[in-house]
Amino acid sequence: MMTRLLGIDHGDSRIGLAISDELGSFAHPYRTLQSGARVVDEIRAIVEREKISAIVIGLPKNMDGTLGPSAAKATLFGEQLAQVIPSMKILFWDERLTTREAQRALHAAGKNAKQSKKMIDQVAAQILLQNYLDSLEWGRLSNA
Repeated sequence: MMTRLLGIDHGDSRIGLAISDELGSFAHPYRTLQSGARVVDEIRAIVEREKISAIVIGLPKNMDGTLGPSAAKATLFGEQLAQVIPSMKILFWDERLTTREAQRALHAAGKNAKQSKKMIDQVAAQILLQNYLDSLEWGRLSNA
């Protein structure tokens, strides 16, 4: 897979972004955007600049697997991106517990709550994108 993917952790006030390497093996934190009217255009510019081939949006499912209001917002956001970038493949990926996992990782790295707030969304995006990439690798290995 010689392409880059963009992972998105969609939130009401902030949107965390992560980007994969060109081999599609590793996800890296990219940046955090403030939610607002221009965020879709900002993401379109990033997609063009970074030569992104697909977008993976975190789908916040409830612990029982059902979809709630946050999942509806993420789906709507994906639909808005699809309108602005019609040729882009947009996927949704279960993001349960990624923010909690990101908090633990940042704490383990010695970041306090104030320092973590600036990075938490992009680290959550990194985790969900890495989980997606790992599932692709698992599929390649199990089909070999």
